[in-house]
Amino acid sequence: MTGAVPSPPGVPPAGTSLVLRGREVGRGPDGALRPVVMAIVNRTTDSFYAPARLPDDGAALAAAHQAWSDGAQILDVGGVRAGVGPEVDEAEEIARVVPFVARVREQVPDLLVSVDTWRSGVAREAVAAGADLINDTWAGHDPRLVEVAGEAGVGVVCSHTGGAVPRTDPVRVEYPLRRDAGPGVDPRDGVLDDVVATLGAAAARAVACGVPPRSVLVDPTHDFGKNTWHSLHLLRRTEALAGLGHPLLMALSRKDFVGETLGLGPDDRLEGTLAATALAAWMGASVFRAHDVVATRRVLDLVAAVRDEAPPRGAARGLA
Repeated sequence: MTGAVPSPPGVPPAGTSLVLRGREVGRGPDGALRPVVMAIVNRTTDSFYAPARLPDDGAALAAAHQAWSDGAQILDVGGVRAGVGPEVDEAEEIARVVPFVARVREQVPDLLVSVDTWRSGVAREAVAAGADLINDTWAGHDPRLVEVAGEAGVGVVCSHTGGAVPRTDPVRVEYPLRRDAGPGVDPRDGVLDDVVATLGAAAARAVACGVPPRSVLVDPTHDFGKNTWHSLHLLRRTEALAGLGHPLLMALSRKDFVGETLGLGPDDRLEGTLAATALAAWMGASVFRAHDVVATRRVLDLVAAVRDEAPPRGAARGLA
Protein backbone atom coordinates (compact mmCIF):
# COMPACT_ATOMS: atom_id res chain seq x y z
CA MET A 1 0.00 0.00 0.00
CA THR A 2 1.01 3.62 -0.40
CA GLY A 3 3.15 4.44 2.61
CA ALA A 4 4.70 0.97 2.77
CA VAL A 5 8.03 -0.27 1.41
CA PRO A 6 8.15 -1.09 -2.33
CA SER A 7 6.68 -4.46 -3.25
CA PRO A 8 9.16 -7.35 -3.56
CA PRO A 9 9.93 -8.74 -7.03
CA GLY A 10 7.01 -10.72 -8.44
CA VAL A 11 4.48 -9.12 -6.09
CA PRO A 12 1.83 -6.82 -7.61
CA PRO A 13 2.15 -3.13 -6.69
CA ALA A 14 0.74 -2.08 -3.35
CA GLY A 15 -2.66 -0.40 -3.32
CA THR A 16 -3.45 3.08 -2.09
CA SER A 17 -4.14 3.44 1.62
CA LEU A 18 -7.33 5.00 2.94
CA VAL A 19 -7.49 8.25 4.89
CA LEU A 20 -10.73 9.35 6.60
CA ARG A 21 -11.00 12.67 8.44
CA GLY A 22 -7.20 12.89 8.36
CA ARG A 23 -6.68 9.42 9.87
CA GLU A 24 -4.75 6.82 7.90
CA VAL A 25 -6.79 3.66 8.29
CA GLY A 26 -5.04 0.31 8.69
CA ARG A 27 -1.77 1.40 10.29
CA GLY A 28 -1.02 -1.09 13.08
CA PRO A 29 0.88 -0.59 16.34
CA ASP A 30 3.92 -2.16 14.66
CA GLY A 31 3.82 0.57 12.02
CA ALA A 32 2.79 -1.85 9.26
CA LEU A 33 -0.10 -0.93 6.97
CA ARG A 34 -2.60 -3.73 6.38
CA PRO A 35 -5.81 -3.92 4.32
CA VAL A 36 -8.92 -2.74 6.17
CA VAL A 37 -12.04 -4.71 7.12
CA MET A 38 -15.40 -2.95 6.80
CA ALA A 39 -18.00 -4.83 8.85
CA ILE A 40 -21.69 -4.84 7.89
CA VAL A 41 -24.76 -3.94 9.91
CA ASN A 42 -28.04 -3.80 8.00
CA ARG A 43 -30.92 -2.12 9.84
CA THR A 44 -33.33 -4.13 7.72
CA THR A 45 -35.46 -7.26 7.90
CA ASP A 46 -34.87 -8.43 4.32
CA SER A 47 -31.16 -8.30 3.50
CA PHE A 48 -30.03 -11.29 1.41
CA TYR A 49 -27.86 -12.70 4.22
CA ALA A 50 -29.98 -13.26 7.30
CA PRO A 51 -27.29 -12.84 10.03
CA ALA A 52 -26.67 -9.27 8.82
CA ARG A 53 -30.31 -8.28 9.44
CA LEU A 54 -30.18 -6.23 12.64
CA PRO A 55 -33.25 -4.00 12.95
CA ASP A 56 -33.17 -4.24 16.76
CA ASP A 57 -31.10 -1.44 18.29
CA GLY A 58 -29.58 -3.57 21.04
CA ALA A 59 -28.50 -6.35 18.69
CA ALA A 60 -27.11 -3.85 16.19
CA LEU A 61 -25.08 -2.05 18.86
CA ALA A 62 -23.75 -5.35 20.16
CA ALA A 63 -22.68 -6.19 16.59
CA ALA A 64 -20.86 -2.86 16.35
CA HIS A 65 -18.92 -3.56 19.54
CA GLN A 66 -18.14 -7.08 18.33
CA ALA A 67 -16.97 -5.84 14.94
CA TRP A 68 -14.44 -3.52 16.60
CA SER A 69 -13.29 -6.28 18.94
CA ASP A 70 -12.89 -8.67 16.00
CA GLY A 71 -10.64 -6.31 14.03
CA ALA A 72 -12.93 -4.24 11.81
CA GLN A 73 -11.98 -0.59 11.53
CA ILE A 74 -15.06 0.56 9.63
CA LEU A 75 -18.72 -0.28 10.19
CA ASP A 76 -20.97 0.01 7.13
CA VAL A 77 -24.57 0.74 8.15
CA GLY A 78 -27.43 0.26 5.69
CA GLY A 79 -31.10 1.02 6.03
CA VAL A 80 -32.43 -0.33 2.73
CA ARG A 81 -31.92 -3.68 1.04
CA ALA A 82 -29.85 -3.23 -2.11
CA GLY A 83 -32.06 -5.54 -4.18
CA VAL A 84 -35.75 -5.61 -4.97
CA GLY A 85 -37.99 -5.36 -1.92
CA PRO A 86 -40.62 -3.30 -0.11
CA GLU A 87 -40.38 0.47 -0.57
CA VAL A 88 -38.42 2.35 2.11
CA ASP A 89 -38.79 6.11 1.83
CA GLU A 90 -36.16 8.63 2.86
CA ALA A 91 -37.75 9.41 6.22
CA GLU A 92 -37.82 5.74 7.17
CA GLU A 93 -34.22 5.23 6.01
CA ILE A 94 -33.10 8.16 8.17
CA ALA A 95 -34.98 6.76 11.17
CA ARG A 96 -33.32 3.38 10.75
CA VAL A 97 -29.78 4.69 10.25
CA VAL A 98 -29.07 8.13 11.72
CA PRO A 99 -29.82 7.61 15.45
CA PHE A 100 -27.84 4.38 15.28
CA VAL A 101 -24.84 6.17 13.75
CA ALA A 102 -24.91 8.64 16.64
CA ARG A 103 -24.98 5.81 19.20
CA VAL A 104 -22.09 3.97 17.56
CA ARG A 105 -20.08 7.17 17.49
CA GLU A 106 -20.75 7.61 21.23
CA GLN A 107 -20.21 4.01 22.33
CA VAL A 108 -17.43 2.85 19.98
CA PRO A 109 -15.63 6.12 19.24
CA ASP A 110 -12.61 4.58 17.47
CA LEU A 111 -14.75 2.64 15.01
CA LEU A 112 -15.18 4.59 11.79
CA VAL A 113 -18.73 4.67 10.47
CA SER A 114 -19.85 4.34 6.87
CA VAL A 115 -23.45 4.74 5.71
CA ASP A 116 -24.66 2.74 2.72
CA THR A 117 -27.10 5.06 0.94
CA TRP A 118 -27.72 6.58 -2.47
CA ARG A 119 -29.76 9.51 -1.09
CA SER A 120 -28.08 12.84 -0.40
CA GLY A 121 -30.64 13.70 2.29
CA VAL A 122 -29.76 10.56 4.24
CA ALA A 123 -26.06 11.22 3.71
CA ARG A 124 -26.37 14.77 5.07
CA GLU A 125 -28.14 13.62 8.24
CA ALA A 126 -25.71 10.73 8.73
CA VAL A 127 -22.67 12.98 8.43
CA ALA A 128 -24.20 15.35 10.97
CA ALA A 129 -24.58 12.36 13.31
CA GLY A 130 -20.91 11.48 12.93
CA ALA A 131 -20.52 9.29 9.83
CA ASP A 132 -17.03 9.31 8.30
CA LEU A 133 -17.81 7.76 4.92
CA ILE A 134 -20.74 7.62 2.49
CA ASN A 135 -20.98 4.34 0.60
CA ASP A 136 -22.88 5.25 -2.57
CA THR A 137 -23.54 1.80 -3.99
CA TRP A 138 -25.71 3.18 -6.81
CA ALA A 139 -23.08 5.10 -8.74
CA GLY A 140 -24.16 8.69 -8.23
CA HIS A 141 -27.87 8.16 -8.88
CA ASP A 142 -28.35 11.25 -6.68
CA PRO A 143 -25.63 13.60 -7.99
CA ARG A 144 -25.87 15.77 -4.86
CA LEU A 145 -24.57 13.00 -2.61
CA VAL A 146 -20.92 13.51 -3.52
CA GLU A 147 -21.37 17.24 -2.91
CA VAL A 148 -22.50 16.45 0.65
CA ALA A 149 -19.33 14.42 1.18
CA GLY A 150 -17.14 17.17 -0.23
CA GLU A 151 -18.72 19.90 1.86
CA ALA A 152 -18.30 17.84 5.03
CA GLY A 153 -14.81 16.58 4.26
CA VAL A 154 -15.80 12.94 4.66
CA GLY A 155 -15.02 10.00 2.42
CA VAL A 156 -17.16 8.67 -0.41
CA VAL A 157 -17.37 5.38 -2.31
CA CYS A 158 -17.61 5.68 -6.10
CA SER A 159 -19.28 2.60 -7.53
CA HIS A 160 -20.20 1.07 -10.89
CA THR A 161 -23.63 -0.32 -11.76
CA GLY A 162 -23.58 -0.26 -15.55
CA GLY A 163 -26.37 2.30 -15.54
CA ALA A 164 -28.71 0.31 -13.30
CA VAL A 165 -30.95 2.34 -11.00
CA PRO A 166 -31.38 1.69 -7.26
CA ARG A 167 -32.90 -1.56 -6.14
CA THR A 168 -33.01 -3.25 -9.52
CA ASP A 169 -31.49 -6.58 -10.50
CA PRO A 170 -29.37 -7.02 -13.65
CA VAL A 171 -31.10 -8.50 -16.69
CA ARG A 172 -29.11 -9.68 -19.72
CA VAL A 173 -26.38 -7.08 -19.18
CA GLU A 174 -23.66 -6.88 -21.83
CA TYR A 175 -20.42 -4.95 -22.29
CA PRO A 176 -18.63 -4.61 -25.65
CA LEU A 177 -15.82 -7.05 -26.27
CA ARG A 178 -12.34 -5.66 -26.83
CA ARG A 179 -11.71 -5.56 -30.57
CA ASP A 180 -8.00 -4.77 -30.35
CA ALA A 181 -7.14 -8.37 -29.52
CA GLY A 182 -3.45 -9.14 -29.44
CA PRO A 183 -0.71 -10.19 -27.03
CA GLY A 184 -1.72 -9.31 -23.49
CA VAL A 185 -5.21 -8.15 -24.52
CA ASP A 186 -8.25 -10.02 -23.25
CA PRO A 187 -11.41 -9.46 -25.32
CA ARG A 188 -13.43 -9.75 -22.10
CA ASP A 189 -11.85 -6.52 -20.86
CA GLY A 190 -14.83 -4.57 -22.20
CA VAL A 191 -16.39 -4.67 -18.74
CA LEU A 192 -13.08 -3.58 -17.21
CA ASP A 193 -12.89 -0.64 -19.63
CA ASP A 194 -16.40 0.47 -18.64
CA VAL A 195 -15.65 0.14 -14.93
CA VAL A 196 -12.33 1.98 -15.13
CA ALA A 197 -13.83 4.84 -17.15
CA THR A 198 -16.85 5.17 -14.85
CA LEU A 199 -14.87 5.01 -11.62
CA GLY A 200 -12.18 7.35 -12.91
CA ALA A 201 -14.74 9.99 -13.85
CA ALA A 202 -16.66 9.60 -10.59
CA ALA A 203 -13.49 9.85 -8.51
CA ALA A 204 -12.39 12.99 -10.39
CA ARG A 205 -15.78 14.60 -9.66
CA ALA A 206 -15.52 13.65 -5.98
CA VAL A 207 -12.11 15.31 -5.72
CA ALA A 208 -13.45 18.37 -7.55
CA CYS A 209 -16.26 18.52 -4.98
CA GLY A 210 -13.73 18.65 -2.15
CA VAL A 211 -13.24 15.02 -1.11
CA PRO A 212 -9.53 14.32 -0.44
CA PRO A 213 -8.15 11.87 -3.06
CA ARG A 214 -7.26 9.21 -0.47
CA SER A 215 -10.78 9.53 1.00
CA VAL A 216 -12.29 8.53 -2.36
CA LEU A 217 -12.77 4.77 -2.55
CA VAL A 218 -13.46 3.09 -5.88
CA ASP A 219 -15.58 -0.04 -5.97
CA PRO A 220 -16.18 -2.19 -9.09
CA THR A 221 -19.39 -3.26 -7.33
CA HIS A 222 -19.54 -6.96 -8.10
CA ASP A 223 -23.02 -8.28 -9.04
CA PHE A 224 -24.49 -4.78 -9.56
CA GLY A 225 -25.23 -4.37 -13.27
CA LYS A 226 -23.14 -7.47 -13.99
CA ASN A 227 -23.48 -11.17 -14.49
CA THR A 228 -21.25 -13.76 -12.82
CA TRP A 229 -18.80 -13.84 -15.74
CA HIS A 230 -18.35 -10.06 -15.47
CA SER A 231 -17.77 -10.20 -11.72
CA LEU A 232 -15.23 -13.01 -12.03
CA HIS A 233 -13.35 -11.09 -14.70
CA LEU A 234 -13.22 -7.95 -12.57
CA LEU A 235 -11.80 -10.00 -9.69
CA ARG A 236 -9.22 -11.41 -12.11
CA ARG A 237 -8.28 -7.83 -13.10
CA THR A 238 -8.06 -6.37 -9.60
CA GLU A 239 -4.54 -5.09 -10.25
CA ALA A 240 -5.82 -2.83 -13.02
CA LEU A 241 -8.54 -1.47 -10.73
CA ALA A 242 -6.02 -0.78 -7.97
CA GLY A 243 -4.06 1.17 -10.58
CA LEU A 244 -6.71 3.90 -10.57
CA GLY A 245 -4.73 5.44 -7.70
CA HIS A 246 -7.50 5.57 -5.10
CA PRO A 247 -8.16 3.10 -2.27
CA LEU A 248 -9.89 0.10 -3.83
CA LEU A 249 -12.93 -1.31 -2.00
CA MET A 250 -13.96 -4.88 -2.64
CA ALA A 251 -17.48 -5.85 -1.55
CA LEU A 252 -17.26 -9.59 -2.23
CA SER A 253 -18.84 -11.07 0.86
CA ARG A 254 -21.21 -14.00 0.12
CA LYS A 255 -22.30 -12.39 -3.15
CA ASP A 256 -24.21 -14.15 -5.91
CA PHE A 257 -21.19 -14.44 -8.22
CA VAL A 258 -19.47 -16.47 -5.49
CA GLY A 259 -22.58 -18.58 -4.99
CA GLU A 260 -23.21 -19.17 -8.68
CA THR A 261 -19.58 -20.11 -9.28
CA LEU A 262 -19.73 -22.76 -6.56
CA GLY A 263 -23.43 -23.65 -6.73
CA LEU A 264 -24.07 -22.50 -3.15
CA GLY A 265 -26.57 -20.37 -1.24
CA PRO A 266 -25.59 -17.37 0.93
CA ASP A 267 -25.10 -19.45 4.09
CA ASP A 268 -22.41 -21.61 2.42
CA ARG A 269 -20.33 -19.00 0.61
CA LEU A 270 -17.67 -18.26 3.23
CA GLU A 271 -14.82 -20.27 1.69
CA GLY A 272 -15.48 -18.84 -1.75
CA THR A 273 -15.58 -15.33 -0.31
CA LEU A 274 -12.27 -15.83 1.48
CA ALA A 275 -10.63 -17.19 -1.66
CA ALA A 276 -11.79 -14.11 -3.59
CA THR A 277 -10.61 -11.90 -0.73
CA ALA A 278 -7.12 -13.39 -0.77
CA LEU A 279 -6.82 -12.92 -4.53
CA ALA A 280 -7.96 -9.30 -4.39
CA ALA A 281 -5.69 -8.49 -1.46
CA TRP A 282 -2.70 -9.99 -3.26
CA MET A 283 -3.45 -7.74 -6.26
CA GLY A 284 -3.68 -4.50 -4.28
CA ALA A 285 -7.21 -3.99 -2.95
CA SER A 286 -7.24 -1.87 0.22
CA VAL A 287 -10.63 -2.25 1.92
CA PHE A 288 -12.91 -5.31 2.21
CA ARG A 289 -16.60 -5.12 3.09
CA ALA A 290 -17.27 -8.34 4.98
CA HIS A 291 -19.93 -10.19 6.93
CA ASP A 292 -17.32 -12.47 8.54
CA VAL A 293 -14.86 -10.13 10.23
CA VAL A 294 -12.57 -12.57 12.07
CA ALA A 295 -12.05 -14.85 9.08
CA THR A 296 -11.52 -11.92 6.73
CA ARG A 297 -9.04 -10.26 9.09
CA ARG A 298 -7.00 -13.48 9.30
CA VAL A 299 -6.91 -13.89 5.53
CA LEU A 300 -5.80 -10.28 5.03
CA ASP A 301 -3.08 -10.55 7.68
CA LEU A 302 -1.67 -13.67 6.04
CA VAL A 303 -1.68 -12.04 2.60
CA ALA A 304 -0.02 -8.92 4.02
CA ALA A 305 2.77 -11.09 5.46
CA VAL A 306 3.28 -12.93 2.15
CA ARG A 307 3.39 -9.58 0.36
CA ASP A 308 6.05 -8.51 2.92
CA GLU A 309 3.90 -5.58 4.07
CA ALA A 310 3.58 -6.76 7.68
CA PRO A 311 5.60 -9.13 9.87
CA PRO A 312 4.22 -12.37 11.34
CA ARG A 313 2.70 -11.96 14.79
CA GLY A 314 5.26 -14.46 16.03
CA ALA A 315 8.14 -16.26 14.31
CA ALA A 316 9.94 -18.60 16.71
CA ARG A 317 9.96 -21.76 14.59
CA GLY A 318 13.50 -22.83 13.70
CA LEU A 319 15.07 -19.99 15.70
CA ALA A 320 15.45 -21.67 19.09
